[in-house]
Amino acid sequence: MSSSSSSSDDEMMKTFFLIRIHDAVVEHDKYFVQKRNGAGQLGLSSLQKITAAMRMLAYGASADSVDDYVRIGKSTSLESVKRFVRSIINIFGEEYLRAPTNEDVARLLEEGSQRGFPGMLGSIDCMHWTWKNYPTTWQGMYTGHFHEPTIILEAVASKDLWIWHAFFGLPGSHNDLNVLHRSQVFAQLAEGRASPCNYTVNGQEYNMGYYLVDRIYPE
Repeated sequence: MSSSSSSSDDEMMKTFFLIRIHDAVVEHDKYFVQKRNGAGQLGLSSLQKITAAMRMLAYGASADSVDDYVRIGKSTSLESVKRFVRSIINIFGEEYLRAPTNEDVARLLEEGSQRGFPGMLGSIDCMHWTWKNYPTTWQGMYTGHFHEPTIILEAVASKDLWIWHAFFGLPGSHNDLNVLHRSQVFAQLAEGRASPCNYTVNGQEYNMGYYLVDRIYPE
């Protein structure tokens, strides 16, 4: 397959992905349906409202800046974000915002084994999100090696970029190991409810999976 055809396929997949989200959100919340005002003129389209919400979420764009891109007011942009997030949680939460099932774990183990990492459940790491409008009294608590206030997101992702664990909100002064100790990523394992995970490496059998991490984490 040529690089151009591969690029076209990727763009097509992104388009279908966005259309699926758009159609589901519009069906779930009639706020996004285009309506006529009292003068009979068409109001903002669903694409305008959803695009504004996505840009604010994906790029951290302000509500004011979205106006220049999609011709939508600040108050409408903020309302669109709130309704968009609620809709995504209600529509896709049960399928995507959950812990992995036994079938998911089996799939993750198979994918890891095929790539030379038997027993790998995914990659875990933390990222710092800059907090622009932070309370000045909290500056020291939320400032770490980034030298500006941040909030930490811990996430576990698989090969297909499915993020099946997220822990958000700790101050940026923490390091990844501190965050790991406070998150619920090992809660099911500690409570004896973890999905079965059996594999063999160099003749040694193991019943506990692992994550790919950087050097700060324990072995």
